[in-house]
Amino acid sequence: MIKKFWKRRLVASKMTINQHVPWPIKFAFIAAVIGVGGAIAMWTYEMGRNFAFGPKFSPEQISQLQEKITDLTAEREKLLAAAATIESQQNIEKSVQKQLTDQINTLTAENNKIKDDLAFFESLMPSASRPQGITLQNTKIEAAGPSQLRYRALVMQGGKAIREFSGEMHISLTLVQGGKPVMMEFPDPKAGDAAKLKLSFKHYQRVEGVIALPEGAVVKSVQMTVLEKGELRAKQAVSL
Repeated sequence: MIKKFWKRRLVASKMTINQHVPWPIKFAFIAAVIGVGGAIAMWTYEMGRNFAFGPKFSPEQISQLQEKITDLTAEREKLLAAAATIESQQNIEKSVQKQLTDQINTLTAENNKIKDDLAFFESLMPSASRPQGITLQNTKIEAAGPSQLRYRALVMQGGKAIREFSGEMHISLTLVQGGKPVMMEFPDPKAGDAAKLKLSFKHYQRVEGVIALPEGAVVKSVQMTVLEKGELRAKQAVSL
């Protein structure tokens, strides 16, 4: 009996007593813990933000910065407007310069045309020194572009017995191509009758056109000839 008594006392001493806590009290405790944790987190965030980014600007400082931004923006707009004005003036000057250059080129071409016409009409005036028969007058050869020559000539007939002339003109060119001399006939004899520079006149006839040169060819000399039924009537060397 005594052993059973002591065993019961020993088991009773090892047992714990659990007291029941109401749910409202538990909820209030949890809410308090969360509130304190949130306050600590907010305080920590503010401290970290102030440490990282520095102190906040005052309203006066923000106002001054906004005024500075406004002034700089206005100054930038003025500079942009001034640059646009200068660019516009430069474009106008370029346009005026181009117009003047075009006018000079046009006037120069017209002046050369007038000189040619004057020489032409002077050649038509009666003169005792004018040669008889067929002659070449006002011949000219000049570059017209890359690998191109422009030719011009006035074929005239002088003398008392004026008759209807019918013939053709040939242009012989001496070239240097690839370091070697090359002869070129214009028009090409192989091109046929349609390509010939035909002449048909009583007093005079103007002949002009463009000659296409071989690639890389350099012209050394040019000679114009007038033929009538295969016979030579006039010949003249033309300088570039």
